[in-house]
Amino acid sequence: MSSVTDLPAGGTALKAQGTSGFSLKPSRWWGFLLSVAVGVAAMGLGKLWPLIGGPVFAIVLGMVLRNSMGVSAVFQPGLRFSSKVLLQWSIIGLGFGLSLPQVMRTGMDSLAVTLVTLTVAFVTAIVLGRALGIPSKLRTLIGVGTAICGGSAIAAVTPILKPEEHETALAISTIFIFNIVAVLIFPLAGHMMNMSDAGFGVWAGTAINDTSSVVAAGYSYSRQAGDHATIVKLTRATLIIPICLILAGLEMWRSRQAGRDFDLMRVFPWFIVWFMVASALRSLGWIPMDWLEPLRFMAEFLMVLALAAIGLSSDLKVMARAGARPALLGLGVWIAVAVSSLLVQRWIGVW
Repeated sequence: MSSVTDLPAGGTALKAQGTSGFSLKPSRWWGFLLSVAVGVAAMGLGKLWPLIGGPVFAIVLGMVLRNSMGVSAVFQPGLRFSSKVLLQWSIIGLGFGLSLPQVMRTGMDSLAVTLVTLTVAFVTAIVLGRALGIPSKLRTLIGVGTAICGGSAIAAVTPILKPEEHETALAISTIFIFNIVAVLIFPLAGHMMNMSDAGFGVWAGTAINDTSSVVAAGYSYSRQAGDHATIVKLTRATLIIPICLILAGLEMWRSRQAGRDFDLMRVFPWFIVWFMVASALRSLGWIPMDWLEPLRFMAEFLMVLALAAIGLSSDLKVMARAGARPALLGLGVWIAVAVSSLLVQRWIGVW
C-alpha cells in the first residue's frame, strides 16, 4: 500500500505556498477532504432539488470549482484516489442492498440489449470513423469507450493498441463530454418518455459510458432505476475481458508478435467480484437488516464523493482542444447506441 503522501516522478514534492510561507505537500488527504467538502454541499443541494440529485450536483460543482478557481497540485493524489477507489467502494457497498438472484436476473434480462448496443457501437465507430478520416486506433478507442465503460475501457485497451498519447487523450476527452451530457439529459428524457424505473435503468446502463455517469443518471431518476442501471452497467463492464482478448489477438496477428503487454489480471475489474460477494452475503442473510440502510447511505455518499473528485479533475480547456472530428464520431456512436438501446427495449417489451 502506498504512503499517505504521494510524490511525483523524480521524487520532488510539489508545494502550494501561501503568503505566510507555509507550504503543503501533495497528499491523498487534501484531495479527499476537498471531495468531501464538495460532496457534502452536493448532498445538501440534492435534498433541496431531488429531481437533479446529489450525484449530478457533485459533478457540476466540481467542474465549476476546477474551471473557475483552479485546483492546486496538492489535491491531485487525493482526487485520483477518490475518483477511482471510492467509486469502486461505493459500487461494492451498493451490492449489500441487492439480492444475488436480483443481480443475476437483471443482468441476464439486459444481456440482449447490451450485445446489440455493443455491436452497434463498433460498427458505427468503424463506418463513421472512416468517413470522417479518423485513424483506426482512435476510432477503436472511441468505439470501445462508448460500447463498454468509457475511460476505464480506453485505459484497458491502450496497452494492447499502443496508440499515440494524443489519441488516448482525444478519446477520453470525447467520451467524457457525452458522459456529462447524458447525466444531464437522460433523466429528463426518461421522464418525458414515461419510462419505467427498470426501462430507464436498462437504457442508462447500456447507453451511458462511464460507471460514474451511469450511477449518477440512474439514481437521479429514482433509487430503483439506479439499482437497475448499476447492475446492467456492471454486466456490460465484464465484456471488456473478451474485447481485450479479441483486440490482443488482432494486434498479435497484425504485428506477428506474441503477448503484446496484455495482462488479464490488470484488466479485470475486481470490484465487480466484490460487488457480487456483497450481494451474496445479503442474499444469505449474513448481513443484519438494521445494517442495510447505513450501508446504503455510506455507498451513496462515497459515490457522490467520487463524482465530486471527477468533476474537480475535469479541465474544460482540454475538452475544447479535443477537436471537431473526434467529437462528431463520439456523438454519432453515442446516438446510435442510445437509439438502438431504446429500439431493442421496445421490441422485447422491457420499456
